[in-house]
Amino acid sequence: MAGSGSDSDGQQYDATPFLPRRGGLPAHRRAAADCRGCPLFQDATQTVFGAGSTSARVMLVGEQPGDQEDRQGEPFVGPAGGLLRKALQDAAIDVDQTYVTNAVKHFKFTIATRGKRRIHKPPSLRDMTACRPWLNAELRLVDPEVVVALGATAGKALLGSSFRVTKDRGTLIPFPEEEGQRRAAADGGGLVVATLHPSAILRSDDREAAYAGLVSDLRVAAGALAGKS
Repeated sequence: MAGSGSDSDGQQYDATPFLPRRGGLPAHRRAAADCRGCPLFQDATQTVFGAGSTSARVMLVGEQPGDQEDRQGEPFVGPAGGLLRKALQDAAIDVDQTYVTNAVKHFKFTIATRGKRRIHKPPSLRDMTACRPWLNAELRLVDPEVVVALGATAGKALLGSSFRVTKDRGTLIPFPEEEGQRRAAADGGGLVVATLHPSAILRSDDREAAYAGLVSDLRVAAGALAGKS
């Protein structure tokens, strides 16, 4: 997924020129606020960078900010975020020791035909690819032991276009070689666990069963952490 994205008009989009040459997460967060690497910044209220522990053992990657995240400038502060925090607690993962972010840092939406309600629109491959340098920087700077991909978009951003959340969820997947090289630890590098996005749980006809599946997948991540302790 590395490289620059392009639109149907052939225009290339890439966030790389906006990344700081040095500095940790605070420097990258400040720089991301001025990112113009793809057209999504034009309609979004603000960039929504990742948040959480800078030494987190677990990084959770979602799709993109939602309406509330776009307004508040923080990831996972809406209903899906509340459900995610509950699921982490039920899976025995310390919320304070996690880092949460999204594959795409700007809210992509359409306006409802009637009224002014902003309706979520899934990011395209172009959007994910253009924004990938920010996610790469977060992976490098946080250096988590386990990354949880929340939904299909995050899974494809981390593992490639062949990823299927329904097929690959709930299992420990080694990072692709390109990403695994970011870790120098002797324990064999980072792992990915995929699951459904919390917003999909909220939309489910059988929310109780869907939530149980989310917690079960998160327990796989918790077990991996226990094995590395």
